[in-house]
Amino acid sequence: MRQGVFGRERIRRILFVFLAAFFCQIGLHEVYEEGKSERLHANTVQTAAFRRQYVTEEMESYIQKAEDPGRDLGIYWLETKFGYETFPWQISGETFQEREKRWKRNPSYESYRNTCRAIWNTVKYFPIPESEKPGRKFVSFADSWMEERNYGGKRGHEGTDLMAGENVRGLYPIISITDGTVAKIGWLEKGGNRIGIWTEAGAYFYYAHLDSYANLKVGDQVKAGQLLGFMGDTGYGEAGTKGMFPVHLHLGIYIYPDGTEMSINPYAILKYAEQKKLRYRY
Repeated sequence: MRQGVFGRERIRRILFVFLAAFFCQIGLHEVYEEGKSERLHANTVQTAAFRRQYVTEEMESYIQKAEDPGRDLGIYWLETKFGYETFPWQISGETFQEREKRWKRNPSYESYRNTCRAIWNTVKYFPIPESEKPGRKFVSFADSWMEERNYGGKRGHEGTDLMAGENVRGLYPIISITDGTVAKIGWLEKGGNRIGIWTEAGAYFYYAHLDSYANLKVGDQVKAGQLLGFMGDTGYGEAGTKGMFPVHLHLGIYIYPDGTEMSINPYAILKYAEQKKLRYRY
């Protein structure tokens, strides 16, 4: 009889320990989830971590086919502390849709998601088409985000330079990578001949150092793939200055949280768009 009582007591103790461990695990998970929520706040898109737009090779491959790359990347960054941690789930549309349910509880999420979409979901083409001419050297680019520049004073490089394979002014056509409206066109001391395209989603795409423009003016509507001008080496001086550096396109991408201009790193966007080249005859 006593043996039976002791047996039942042992079972109760084991069950208690099991349940305590189970609920403790749930509690720790909730603490972990709540800790992650601090990554998203009203100023998240203004942080250096967000602006660098870090994308792993695995995510780069995934977003090529994603229906909503901006949303999925936005969630990926929140879950991985903007690329500093490992994504703990399988990368799929279903996963991001499920994880979004939790992030939607945060009052800053909708604005954050809209910003991610404004940057990524509007991009349709690479800014320089491939040439149909056999043997034509194409462009190259590297991640030069915030590298030091000294003309006009020390500053960080707010963009990506796409360097001409053949250092010839006016050879490489520049196309709009998004739909949008011509917001600015004309000379800037640092940017030379530049054109800025404002998208309906609220991002600004800046194309600098052009040799010449297509027939465009402020207020014109442009479609993704439409010619903006030709690559050059203008800038770093008064209007008309050329030859201060090799022929290239400087691409900048800007967002405007709370009305404040904020540059973001275009490198990953260009890697994404690299699979979306048009072909031109030049």
